Amino acid sequence: MLKKLLFLLLPIISFSQNVILSDNAKVSILTCGTAPVSYAMYGHTGIRITDNVNKIDVVYNYGAFDFSTPNFMMKFVKGDLQYFVTSENYYDFEYNYKLDGRSIVAQELNLTTAQKQQLLNELNSSLTSEERFYTYKFIDKNCTTMVVDKINKILGEEILKQPKSNQSYREILYPYMSDFYMKLGIQIIFGTKVDQLATRLFLPLEFEKVLNTATQNGKKTAKPSEILNEQTVTTPFSYLNSIYSLLAAIVILILINKKGIQIIYFIFAGLLGLFFSLVGFYSLHEEILWNYNILLFNPLLLLFAYFYWKKNTRKTILFGQICMAFTMVYLAYIVNKVQVIIVLPIIALHLFWLIKIVLKERKIKIE
Repeated sequence: MLKKLLFLLLPIISFSQNVILSDNAKVSILTCGTAPVSYAMYGHTGIRITDNVNKIDVVYNYGAFDFSTPNFMMKFVKGDLQYFVTSENYYDFEYNYKLDGRSIVAQELNLTTAQKQQLLNELNSSLTSEERFYTYKFIDKNCTTMVVDKINKILGEEILKQPKSNQSYREILYPYMSDFYMKLGIQIIFGTKVDQLATRLFLPLEFEKVLNTATQNGKKTAKPSEILNEQTVTTPFSYLNSIYSLLAAIVILILINKKGIQIIYFIFAGLLGLFFSLVGFYSLHEEILWNYNILLFNPLLLLFAYFYWKKNTRKTILFGQICMAFTMVYLAYIVNKVQVIIVLPIIALHLFWLIKIVLKERKIKIE
């Protein structure tokens, strides 16, 4: 979804506010395909305005960001990194996406000349005013939602919106994640917000689907889709980047059966849970708040690992039982959620080792 900023400061193609579009001007929504890299995992949305009379062929993009921003990573994690709108010549835009092997689909909007003019004026105004910058929100404010809101404003009502369904944001997002370990990591990082029913149209390819069917006063909002560039990038299947490698790693860990490895594992899981506990005090990203994965990656695992290392039988049993209870509650909570399959191997390893260690410590206590 995020558009990679190939040039730190893209030159703004500025047009005079006095430009009057001809009757032949066209406004199209461009939907760019996905790619395995994180910034392109969900695609991209742009607005193209062409007018041969005025020799205009420009694409407006929301969702650009500047890697040279001071404290970039800290701002990105916190959620107050400023994103902005850019414009570029269509052929430069097309070249970059062809280079990445990503598709480009155009859907020309059925707007009046006055509506096209209003849109051009507002987009140009955004380039040179405070509206150019905005605080990015994964679901609520991104390259797609900004375009959806802009077009709905031009149409005069909320024509373009998320279709009503029983799907959550997580269920909509899930099929887009082709990289297994990236998918696993994102599912663990996401909190309760993405489990809410999806009411916001926020993904490029979902926006494209809506445009194919949207109507206003009995008239189609957009003309049929036109493929401007075919997708050429593919993600070949890899056993190393799949649930099979995760299962293999877990089986190997169990077979090695070393106390040191178990302690390291539970320390890592506990530190991850500690991060989930503290990140809410820092980050403004609503998607990672109230993260119930803390039930699985429990900070109490740090105490469990410590007492297990120190051979404190009584407290090892106590914290082992507590962590087992939290893990069972977690399993019961996510059993009907879309991510349960990819998280299940970790749950199984958690319970297997916790139960095994507690039973062993009980045997020691009895002896």
